[in-house]
Amino acid sequence: MARQLFELAGRDPAHVFSPYCWRARMALAHKGLDHETIPWRFMQKDAIKPHNSEKVPVLVDGDVSVCDSWAIANYLEDKYPERPSLFGGEGGRAMARMINSWSDVSVGQIAPLIIADIHAGLDPGDQDYFRRTREKNLGRKLEEAIADREQRVEDLRRWLHPLRMTLRAQPYFGGTSPNYADYIIFGPFQWARLTSTFELLATDDPIYGWREKLLDMFGGMARNSPAVAAA
Repeated sequence: MARQLFELAGRDPAHVFSPYCWRARMALAHKGLDHETIPWRFMQKDAIKPHNSEKVPVLVDGDVSVCDSWAIANYLEDKYPERPSLFGGEGGRAMARMINSWSDVSVGQIAPLIIADIHAGLDPGDQDYFRRTREKNLGRKLEEAIADREQRVEDLRRWLHPLRMTLRAQPYFGGTSPNYADYIIFGPFQWARLTSTFELLATDDPIYGWREKLLDMFGGMARNSPAVAAA
């Protein structure tokens, strides 16, 4: 059976945008492992129940199912040690675990700035669920959450300053070349880029320049991925 990756998709099944799925996508590309994308939507939980998961990404590799982007990265590193390393050793793996936790928090920092735009690009069958659950978490309407984002994005940019400091000293978070640490951090920026036209980063920001390099990796896989379709 071909290697498969269940990925969250919007109205257009080719519009796969989850920050966690992009971590897995980039990890597979880094390892040089082909896969088939299986578009998945919030209301299709039965499709991944056989793999003991209610969320994506889910990687199916032969008769093995792996859920969660961090678990997928570790599986790929251990299953395919002859291919380029995602971590560069156990120290790199341990450091990536911390970055993984930090990046999970960054998703929560970014979400209120783009949340209504994400909703607009979803399949109609997902929109009611998304609005109900996200507005409960936010305590306000999606449209209210983005109302003052032009001012609040400056808070996000200040919060990202440790990334900026790192990139002033080295080209990638992995050092002289990108590794899984870069793909972890890239995921939320790609998520925002594919779901919203609201720009999180100034063009003169070192993080912007780093993101541009990641977009061009693997034959421009990330840059050429479809963004949200117009409503």
